[in-house]
Amino acid sequence: MELLQQLINGLALGSVYALIAIGYTMVYGIIKLINFAHGDIYMLGAYLGYFAVSTLHMSFIPALLTAMIGCAIIGMTVEKIAYKPLRNSARIVLLITAIAVSLIIEHGMATVLVGPNPRPFPAFFTQHNFMIGSLQIGNFQLINLSVAIILVLILQFIVYKTKTGKAMRATSFDMEAAQLMGININNIISVTFAIGSSLAGAAGVLVGMMYPRIDPYMGIMPGLKAFVAAVLGGIGVLPGAMLGGLLMGVAETLTKAFISTRLSDAIAFSILIIILIFRPAGLLGKVTREKV
Repeated sequence: MELLQQLINGLALGSVYALIAIGYTMVYGIIKLINFAHGDIYMLGAYLGYFAVSTLHMSFIPALLTAMIGCAIIGMTVEKIAYKPLRNSARIVLLITAIAVSLIIEHGMATVLVGPNPRPFPAFFTQHNFMIGSLQIGNFQLINLSVAIILVLILQFIVYKTKTGKAMRATSFDMEAAQLMGININNIISVTFAIGSSLAGAAGVLVGMMYPRIDPYMGIMPGLKAFVAAVLGGIGVLPGAMLGGLLMGVAETLTKAFISTRLSDAIAFSILIIILIFRPAGLLGKVTREKV
């Protein structure tokens, strides 16, 4: 029964990792960029939610939407300013730029905008626990899972049932061919950054609600873990990002519960190494051959 309890806790945490990992995998699928500033977009989402509640006195849904819209705008702005001018550069240039953007956001928030000290995230709801036999399920966990499932379903609808989603899939498959077919790839890339960033913003609010303490550097480790989750599931594959996020959350929670809290991060990253030895493309990824 203790194992089942920790699995529930792990799924609640993994749903947050999945939302962040989707942003990594969407951007990589379109322009083959590992956006290491994505974890900091998640941090900005937490702060946008914080100010929406503490300053504008919003309730949960308006604060969540505010954080998502704000992060979408920030994500598109970062893409236009930092990544678009370098789109045809070597991948290492884009990678270094992404790391630079990450550092600028973190230190800009810590030194200029909000200061380095942690802030308590205001409570949307009173915490309640529901008992199912000996299982204890918190309302925060249920909200986390529900919001994550709803957002993923909306994303699936956008990607597979809309004209924009069809253009995104075409651009991901072959950018040059998509451009020849009349698709405005600049707009599609902006939309991709907007969607991925909005999901990271939602994750920031959900984490602020569950673990009510936010700071300018809170995006570093979740950002890395979400990147690992995206690679674990198969980067560039949406279902892979979701699966990888859930597996990372469950692995981290089980490690903390049954082995050691100090080893949880090391074991989580070790799982990645082991899986990539046997499945280099990730769990759901497909091995592709590049012509030379």
